[in-house]
Amino acid sequence: MAYLHWSNDLDTGIEVIDKQHQRIVDYLNELNNANDTGDQTATNHVLNELVDYTLTHFAFEEELQEKAQYPFLKAHKRVHEIFTKRVAEFQQRAAAGENVAPELLSMLKIWLVNHIKGDDADYVESVKKMLGFEGTGNKVDGGWLGTALKKFFG
Repeated sequence: MAYLHWSNDLDTGIEVIDKQHQRIVDYLNELNNANDTGDQTATNHVLNELVDYTLTHFAFEEELQEKAQYPFLKAHKRVHEIFTKRVAEFQQRAAAGENVAPELLSMLKIWLVNHIKGDDADYVESVKKMLGFEGTGNKVDGGWLGTALKKFFG
């Protein structure tokens, strides 16, 4: 059973961002499943993958905002930095053998939903305008967006 279900109210309307957010939700569910098995090694592995992916997502999102000249980029980056430090503390505790998954999952579920609906929703208009696809769809082509995706996600 899924720990967190993706729902349409989490969509930003920017397909590339929504897919990344959905992947983060998938990682949360994988972390929950690994924790349910009681296998600390598997749990820590998924935790590390979740963190790596999320950091890449943050970097991509920040570059997107920079390209869009989003006026609150600095504040958004700061939110990401604070979150990253918090999660790093969980990683350290997990590496020391502590089962942090239940506490971490609870925090991540609340944080992710609030971040998407609040902080991320605030930059959508600027990014859509920059990408020039309001009303024309979400096409990832060989332009800046395609190049940025390859840069961050391979």
